[in-house]
Amino acid sequence: MKTTIIRSKRQWEKNVDGNSPVALFQRWDWGEIQKQCGAKAFCFGYFKKNTCIGVALAVIVKAKRGNFLHVRHGPILADWDAKTFASIISHLKKIAREEYCVCVRISPCIENNEEYKTMFHKTGGIPAAIHAMDEEYSLVLDVGISEEQILANMRKTTRYEIRKAQKLGVSIEKSTDPKSLSVFFDLYNKTAIRQGFVEHKSIKEEFGVFASENRAVHIMGIVDGKPIASAIILFVGSEAIYRHGASVHSSIPASYLVQWEAICEAKRRGMDKYNFWGISPTDDHNHPWYGLTLFKKGFGGYVRETLHAYDFPVSRRYWAFRIIELVRKRIRGYL
Repeated sequence: MKTTIIRSKRQWEKNVDGNSPVALFQRWDWGEIQKQCGAKAFCFGYFKKNTCIGVALAVIVKAKRGNFLHVRHGPILADWDAKTFASIISHLKKIAREEYCVCVRISPCIENNEEYKTMFHKTGGIPAAIHAMDEEYSLVLDVGISEEQILANMRKTTRYEIRKAQKLGVSIEKSTDPKSLSVFFDLYNKTAIRQGFVEHKSIKEEFGVFASENRAVHIMGIVDGKPIASAIILFVGSEAIYRHGASVHSSIPASYLVQWEAICEAKRRGMDKYNFWGISPTDDHNHPWYGLTLFKKGFGGYVRETLHAYDFPVSRRYWAFRIIELVRKRIRGYL
């Protein structure tokens, strides 16, 4: 197997679209976003007899607990055979050592089944101590049906909140201008303080890159000229993705109408699915995502589950790294 750096966006996207079109974090544009944010990213292509059999966008994640080489939503392979996978892991571990990382972390967009778990285990993988992330559990809505049917499939209270927002005069504004994000960040900061989560750091770069190709939209719910709810939607492959949301605490359910407009926008753009993104893996009321999951599930859809992230250690420092992640996971309520 030959390994090379792929420098053609067209060639890269062809592999992603052909083998894992929903893998957002393996998109060429995601690599560009990481570079804009100062991260080191590699676009590896794996070839046999001049045929590309797989790709892996690998990013060096710098963290106080230890740096690691992360392949989010990847690698993407035409055929998941054990020998090819082992060769790719061997190559990625070599890169990780050269970059002074503690491990390679793989969080692929593949089915959560025993066959893949066995393959990862036999290749030296350990289930990561991190909580379910990168939409390991996501809620996906089929938007290929009529708006009337989508509404009929919703929870009764969700339909009620959408109509209530309309009756209370919530208006919708949409923008692809990065300058509109000042509205989002104002709401996002308030949401983070209220709900106690750490704000994402690359939202501006993410929106800018995707919006420049008309693949992102910022949707705002306005009441009396004041934005009270906001969402950033990406359009990737045949899916619309609810990537980020923010709102102020209010008796006016503007967030429901914002989501409904996002679903309708997905239909207008010819998308097959609307991906509400990550949800809680359980119905535990104490899970940090319980409230958000309840909100999302009200719109209908089905749960899509992928394999949990696996670590492939390359340093003895990995075990201290792992303990820190286990402690943080418990403190934050994910256990």
